[in-house]
Amino acid sequence: MSRARRRDRRVYLLSHPVLFALLAATRRRPAARIGGTVLAHSREAFRDGLTRVPLDRTAAGTTGGAAGELTGGELLFNQDGDRHRGSRRGLGEALSADGVERLRPVWAAVLERRLAPLAAGRRIDLVDVTAEMAGATAAALLGIDVDPLVLAGAARDAAAAGAREHLPGIPWPGARRAARSATTRLTGLLNPAGNDDAALAAMLAVAAINTTVAALPRAAAWCADDDLWSYAETAPDALTSEMLRVTAPTPLLPRVAAGAGTVGACPVRPGDRLILVTRHAVDAHRTDPCPAEPAPAHVAHLVFGAGSHACPGARLARLQLTDALRALAVHRPRVVAARVDRRSALPGWSRLILAPTR
Repeated sequence: MSRARRRDRRVYLLSHPVLFALLAATRRRPAARIGGTVLAHSREAFRDGLTRVPLDRTAAGTTGGAAGELTGGELLFNQDGDRHRGSRRGLGEALSADGVERLRPVWAAVLERRLAPLAAGRRIDLVDVTAEMAGATAAALLGIDVDPLVLAGAARDAAAAGAREHLPGIPWPGARRAARSATTRLTGLLNPAGNDDAALAAMLAVAAINTTVAALPRAAAWCADDDLWSYAETAPDALTSEMLRVTAPTPLLPRVAAGAGTVGACPVRPGDRLILVTRHAVDAHRTDPCPAEPAPAHVAHLVFGAGSHACPGARLARLQLTDALRALAVHRPRVVAARVDRRSALPGWSRLILAPTR
């Protein structure tokens, strides 16, 4: 096992040890049933779970259910039919190629300023840099004037507090109360007047910020440990695709079946909980990144879902990571200290200290 893979495994083993032990124990089968839960591991089973099984978008124990309960509204995550398509269409326009290009100067300015210490031979905490970059981008996307680090902190707190609402396991005492409090703080920060749009803005901020803060530091650590920096200059798109594949920032998707179906030859009943394991569907647990021969696009893109459930922010996520890795590659940084975030909703680092090598 390479040094990069050994380091990255720590984010799973220390942040969600019981959950990922269960996934590891069942991953040899395309799909496995444990009581009323079906775990989908293979690529085909993962796609089946998103495209061939009717899903209950408001069920307890799902991302959509948690969104509705905590914010009291119909959001992108729990809408169905025309409302869901309309919301996705509006967000898709904001995250179109032109929309993302309009946002690009926002994160470029943060990277230029926050990576400057590397040029002077000093160290940086990439997690803090990424949080500011993600917070600034989310604020610009939502058209609000708020401190980027304050917004990022609130979004990360809300996600961490709400994670127990839709991940398998025994809820922590007071988890629901903590989740409501964190969400109220975030929506108040985004819209002090409490308008209807604040709930949707909160969920978009949570999704955008937490995914970025989970993905970018892990990708950078892997590049440093496996000496992949040269690809940021010679094959940046391939490097980004491979780093998103092996880190799989959202390693599993919790869903609930609304009707009968089949996932990887495993029958699914209405009401069954589905755990769609993104990490296994893209072979992140078995194959190291190879920018010289990247996985096919139809495989790598599964980290963003599939079909009508594909993430509308994929273009934004890819471009941000490409720009960040290219900016870091100039300094060929190495990891000098790392600490796993044991409370985050997504596996990641709470601290990643980088130092330049040239």
